Amino acid sequence: MSSGLAFTESYSNPLTSDALPMLFGTGRKDMGAFAANKLLEHPPGTHWSYASGTTNIVSRIIRDKVGGTAETYSAFMHNELFDVIGMKSAEGEYDDAGTFVGSSWLHATARDWARFGLLALRGGHWDGRQLLPEGWIDWSRTPLAHDEGGQYGAFFWLNVGNAEKSIPQRIPGGPKGVFMASGFRGQYVVMVPSKDLVIVRLGRTDHDHYADVFHWIGRVISAFPDVEPSIDAN
Repeated sequence: MSSGLAFTESYSNPLTSDALPMLFGTGRKDMGAFAANKLLEHPPGTHWSYASGTTNIVSRIIRDKVGGTAETYSAFMHNELFDVIGMKSAEGEYDDAGTFVGSSWLHATARDWARFGLLALRGGHWDGRQLLPEGWIDWSRTPLAHDEGGQYGAFFWLNVGNAEKSIPQRIPGGPKGVFMASGFRGQYVVMVPSKDLVIVRLGRTDHDHYADVFHWIGRVISAFPDVEPSIDAN
């Protein structure tokens, strides 16, 4: 989320939003190109700004690396990830250019999302295999230096916060080592290393009540004991 490209992450006004035309308008033809064609506002890697278009730029790069079509992309995801960890229900959606819409649409059951969470909790290790590069997950859950809120790593939301700048944790009182995947309207896959715990929540909640969801997640986390020794990065 540090591309420096201009992108308005809004879902209320189609006249000012970049996310809406990307997902449902002319941008759907090639979402990665739509996002990449935005003006550069900041030098890359210097300014944090959440933009779903950034995800689709990365996804388009992956598409090119794995064959250039929706069919080859789907086969790659299933052969290298979903089938390996048993995510049998997982199905993505693709734009007209054959790019997986990584910003928004991967359908799976709660149990299969829990498998994804367990893979992340285990640092990319599954059933005797290291599926992701060693250290990748640890890097992904490390706060960005230029994200003053301590809220983001690499495609994972964090729970660090920044007390000096009065920026609270997303999960009040929760372990700082929590990292999570955040979906639409309160969908979460939450990894809690200090508890050796994965929480999946697929309910739908309006934005005005997100704080209630985070308090609920915090209560669930507090119901479980710490593991010994602690594997919480923070």
